[in-house]
Amino acid sequence: MSTPHTVAAIHSVALVGANGNPIVVETDIKAGLPGVQIVGMGNKAINEARQRVRSAVTNSKLTFPTRKIVVNLAPAELPKDGTHLDLPIAISILVASGQLRTQEVASTVFAGELALDGLLRPIRGGISITQAASALGATRVFLPAVTAQQAQLVPGTLEVIPVTSLTEVFKILKGAQAPRPIAPFIPKIAPPKHTFDTLVGQERAKRALAISAAGKHAILLTGPPGAGKTALCRALSSLLPPLTREESLEVTKLHSLTTPLSEPICHAPLRAPHHTTTLSALIGGGVRPHPGDISLAHKGILFLDELPEFPRAITEALRQPLEDRSVTVSRLHGYISYPADFLLAATMNPCACGYTGHPTVPCTCSGAQIAAYQKKVSKPILDRIDLHLTVNSVDTEHILHTKTLKEFQQSNLLNTVNAARIQQKSRYKRSDYYNSYATLGEVTSLFFIEESAKKLAHTAAHKLSLSSRGLLKVFRIARTIADLERASTVTTQHISEALQYR
Repeated sequence: MSTPHTVAAIHSVALVGANGNPIVVETDIKAGLPGVQIVGMGNKAINEARQRVRSAVTNSKLTFPTRKIVVNLAPAELPKDGTHLDLPIAISILVASGQLRTQEVASTVFAGELALDGLLRPIRGGISITQAASALGATRVFLPAVTAQQAQLVPGTLEVIPVTSLTEVFKILKGAQAPRPIAPFIPKIAPPKHTFDTLVGQERAKRALAISAAGKHAILLTGPPGAGKTALCRALSSLLPPLTREESLEVTKLHSLTTPLSEPICHAPLRAPHHTTTLSALIGGGVRPHPGDISLAHKGILFLDELPEFPRAITEALRQPLEDRSVTVSRLHGYISYPADFLLAATMNPCACGYTGHPTVPCTCSGAQIAAYQKKVSKPILDRIDLHLTVNSVDTEHILHTKTLKEFQQSNLLNTVNAARIQQKSRYKRSDYYNSYATLGEVTSLFFIEESAKKLAHTAAHKLSLSSRGLLKVFRIARTIADLERASTVTTQHISEALQYR
C-alpha cells in the first residue's frame, strides 16, 4: 500500500495597498518531469522565485525534490506581488517533501526574499505583513532580521522572529536553535537639518510658519528669487514634534511599502517632489501600486517648491487629499486607499521672472504674462491653503548685522508651538487633531470667540467677499494664534491678524 503524499499549506501575506491580505502557499509534489510551476496570479517577481528557491534550498544543504512541484498561491483571484513569498514557497516545498512536519509550521506566517546562497534579504511591507499575521491569529511570524526591527512596533502578543537565512529558519522550526531576540525599540531622533536660527530676518514669515506648525495650516509663501522662501519652508519641519509610537507605526508602514527599511521612522517626514514628478509618483498607484509622496508625507510636510511650475493635473489632484486627509486610487482589481494627513507648504514667484513689485530689480513680464502665470494655480487649490504670505528680500547691506529677535529664535518658537499643541490636545481630547480640522460645530462650541471678534470677522467677510469656507478658515487661524499666546478666548486682535493671511 502506497503512502499518501502531503499537500503542504503555509501561511503568508499578500500586500494590497497599505494592508496585507492573508494567503496560503499550497505545494503538491507528484510524479512527473522535474520542475516548479507557480499558479495563483503571481507577477514576474514571484514566477522568478522558482530559480531563487531552488538554489537557496540546495545551497542550504537541504534536499530539493526532483519531481514535479506545483505551488498555488490561494486565493487565486487575488493578485500577488513581491519577492517576500520566496521564503513561504521554500518552506512549503520542505513540508511537502517531508523534511518539515505540518505541526512544526502551524500557526506561523513566513515572509522573506531568498538570495541564491540561502540568506534572507530585507523586504517591503514588514509592518503590513505583521499586522495581517496578527489578525489571522498566528502565534509567530518569521521575517528577515532587518525587517523584523520595524515589525516590533505592531502591538499584540504575536512573536516576531528575526532570521538571516533559510538554514536558521529550518533549525528554529526543528527546535535545534532558539530564536534570537530583537533589539528593543529606542526612538532615534536626529537634530533637524534646517532651523530658523540660520535664517536672517523674515520675522513675519517665521510667525506665519509658527502658526502653520501649531495648527497644521497649509501655507503658501510668495516672493522674489533669493528671498528665502525655500529655506523658510524647509525649516518648518524643525517645529514639528517627534512622532509618537502610533504615528511611527503608521509612517514606517507606508515607507516600508516603497523600500525596505532597517529601522522605524521616528521623525516627521519631509517630502519635496520636483515639479517634473508624475501624477502616480505624487498621488500613488502605478503598475505596481505604491503610496505616492502625499502619503509618504503622512504626519509630516509636503513641500511644493515653485507651485505654478507643477502641471495643473497634479495640483488639482491635491483637492481630495487636502479635504479628506486620505487618497483613493482606482486599480483594475478595485480601489486602494492610502492615508495622506500632511501639512502642505508651498512657494511661488509673483510672476515668471519673479520680480513683480521688487523695489530694485525691474520686472520683465507684461501684465498678461503676470496674470497668466498667477492663474496656473487654480482658485479651488488656493482656497484650500489657509495662510498666504508675501515674503520680501532681506536687505543685503544689513544681512551680516541683523540679529534674530529672541521670540523668533528656534528654541523659543518650538516652545511656543508645543504649548499651542498642548492646548489643542486638551480642547479636542486627542493628540492627532488640530485647529485646521475643526468643523463648524467645533468652532461654535469650542473656540470661545468674543462677540466683538465675531462681528469683526463677519464685517470683513462681507467687505472682502469671503466664502463660508474663507470665513471658517479665518476663525481656525485666529484660534491657533490665540493658542500660541495661550489665550482662552479669541479676540479682535487675533481675528485681525488672521485676516492678514487671506
